[in-house]
Amino acid sequence: MANNIESSIKTASSLEKKKQYSAKSSNLNSSPTVGVTNFTAIAESAEFKALKRKKNKFILPITIFFLLSYILLPILTSYSTILNNNAFGDIAWVWVYALALFVMTWVLCMIYVRRANDFDKEAEKIFEKEKAGDYK
Repeated sequence: MANNIESSIKTASSLEKKKQYSAKSSNLNSSPTVGVTNFTAIAESAEFKALKRKKNKFILPITIFFLLSYILLPILTSYSTILNNNAFGDIAWVWVYALALFVMTWVLCMIYVRRANDFDKEAEKIFEKEKAGDYK
């Protein structure tokens, strides 16, 4: 009896693999089949384009701010003496600026993770909408 169950499981899994292989090897330009995600339709949808615009509006400014902040430290220390002055006690402004860069990195990382979770939720809604057959 156990051998019969094993052979039926093997047969079922091999049939499933054949179905998956045939679905992958079918022509991508043909009409979408059941269970296959139509990524072209998703990419052309207004919701996906709006999500990309929103994501780019967030990522571009935060990236520019991050890079300028980091590039500014070696420029200010190499070509000026503005950061050589003492901020308080014997601690110079360069140390304050360098420590602020670490804090800024962690803060930007936390902000990005929160926003990325929101973007993922919106992307999941778009994916679920495609699964429901709304993008044809």
